[in-house]
Amino acid sequence: MSRAAAIDCDTIRPGQSPGSRAWARFRRNRAAMGSLVFLGLLALTIVATLPLTARSFDDQILAMNRQPPSFESWTKWCGYDALGRDMLVRCLFGGVISFSVGLGAAAISVTVGVLWGAISALAGGRVDNAMMRLVDILYGLPYILLVILMKVAFEQPLVSLIGDRQVANVVILFVAIGSVNWLTMARVIRGQVLSLREMAFVEAARAAGIGHTRILLRHLLPNLIGPIVVYATLTVPQAILQESFLSFLGIGVAPPVPTWGSMAADGVAAINPVVSFWWILLYPCLFLGTTLLALNFVGDGLRDAFDPRTVTAKKA
Repeated sequence: MSRAAAIDCDTIRPGQSPGSRAWARFRRNRAAMGSLVFLGLLALTIVATLPLTARSFDDQILAMNRQPPSFESWTKWCGYDALGRDMLVRCLFGGVISFSVGLGAAAISVTVGVLWGAISALAGGRVDNAMMRLVDILYGLPYILLVILMKVAFEQPLVSLIGDRQVANVVILFVAIGSVNWLTMARVIRGQVLSLREMAFVEAARAAGIGHTRILLRHLLPNLIGPIVVYATLTVPQAILQESFLSFLGIGVAPPVPTWGSMAADGVAAINPVVSFWWILLYPCLFLGTTLLALNFVGDGLRDAFDPRTVTAKKA
């Protein structure tokens, strides 16, 4: 037995569930565990300071306009932006918006992708062919165009329904991003279901007269937890990055509500050859970059944890 196989066998104990074995493999991944701790601390900080940041993210201190960072108090650690607003407060509140858009878009993407791919694979034949051709058509369309069309079509009705333009804008953004990110998930789940439906336990369920819905919920979905969790973890940073890109272009969350992308856009405008207000660009990019990096490390760790063959191949 090779050393890699021996190491992997050491993680399997009698009576240990697949979830416990996956968690044991994930804990040994230092980068993934460190990233998970970092994300937990960042989320805790953002949530704990939300009552303060929600009230003061747009407060202007004109006497301290564009004052550089200082360490006199925690409110001055990141300095002030061009309008005299506290950068640290705006970065923390912008994290709430960015995380909300990322998590909401990932939830929509995973839900639609899993249902679409599973139904397509179980139905087969012409239904499968038609559903996958629609996925191919949507793949060929630029996602920015789809997001803009959804924003134009549904923004005003949603504002009338909710009564708050800022909330409606955030909801439309994560619905639009999630609505164009489910395509890859649908293909992944379809391939997994096509493989699983030929196995003995699915054939036995069919022979017992169990319907497609129950087969999907009771027999297939438990075997798809690994790919679903991994893809969801990798979709969150993708959605956050897309929201930042759209906000950078000016078609994301409307001002004065901050997001890391819109703050980075303001920072780019503050960099000039005469006077460089570097902190206006640095801090939102630092929050965004470290968060995306940590989410990707967690996603890679979950992929290795749920598929130990990748770990064995790396060690071999």
